[in-house]
Amino acid sequence: MKPIVARHTPVTPLPVDLEPTDAELEAIEWELPLILAERDLLDVEISVLDRMPSELDERRIRRARRKMLAVRRALTNQALAVNMPGGAA
Repeated sequence: MKPIVARHTPVTPLPVDLEPTDAELEAIEWELPLILAERDLLDVEISVLDRMPSELDERRIRRARRKMLAVRRALTNQALAVNMPGGAA
C-alpha cells in the first residue's frame, strides 16, 4: 500500500517568524482579565452540563456572568477613553 502524500506546495506559505509581535502580546495582556473571566464562566457552565444546576450552581453562573460583563464593560470604557479626543469618555 502506498501512502497518500500531498505533493503540491501550500497555497499560503507559513511565515518564517511564527512568534507573536510585541503589539499582539500587549493586546493579549490588555485583554487578559476578560479572557480569565470568560474562562471562569465557561468552567462553571461546564460543571453543570451533565446535571440539573442546583441553586448554588445558578448563583455561581450568575456571579461569573456578572464578573465577565463587568470586566468587558471596564475594558470597553478604557478603550473609549483612550480613543476619545482629550481623554474624555
